[in-house]
Amino acid sequence: MRVPEPKPKVTPWPVALWPKEPKRFCPLCGGKLERISREGRMRLYCRQCDRILYENPLPATAAVVLENKQHLLLVKRAMEPARGEWCLPGGFVELDETPEQGVLRELHEETGLEGKVNHLIGVIPEESPLYGPLIIIGYQVAPQGGRLKAGDDAAEVSYFPLRRLPHIAFDSHQAIIDAIARRTR
Repeated sequence: MRVPEPKPKVTPWPVALWPKEPKRFCPLCGGKLERISREGRMRLYCRQCDRILYENPLPATAAVVLENKQHLLLVKRAMEPARGEWCLPGGFVELDETPEQGVLRELHEETGLEGKVNHLIGVIPEESPLYGPLIIIGYQVAPQGGRLKAGDDAAEVSYFPLRRLPHIAFDSHQAIIDAIARRTR
């Protein structure tokens, strides 16, 4: 009689996929990395290939879509981080696109809307518990069609009065909203 093997314990997202561990080995040669002071900062260094491993933030976007300058489009997140909380539509810029293309793609994926970038609102650094340092690029976007519906990693999508918004999941998104709110007063 064969005894079935126990099923492995599955750790829920995000812990299983994104443990935040420091880099220990050089991605070029496999040598051990160490921290040294260079250019006024502590940097990862590979003695074996005599190279600095520069760590840079990931670019992400956030779209500000206003209806009659008084209602702001928000999405309720269906995934971590901040699952179940409201934020601006947006996400990571892909390798083959500009930030402007990225914000419009994310807007369509999460809300069903097409759009046109009006202007840059701001660029804000933020630390993500899953991805590390980010640069959030906020754009004001004018809707250009499509049908409003939650999609991709959004559980819900809705317009809210600019002066009565729910709690916003990310500090960078709140800063972008604050900047646009000052302009619409």
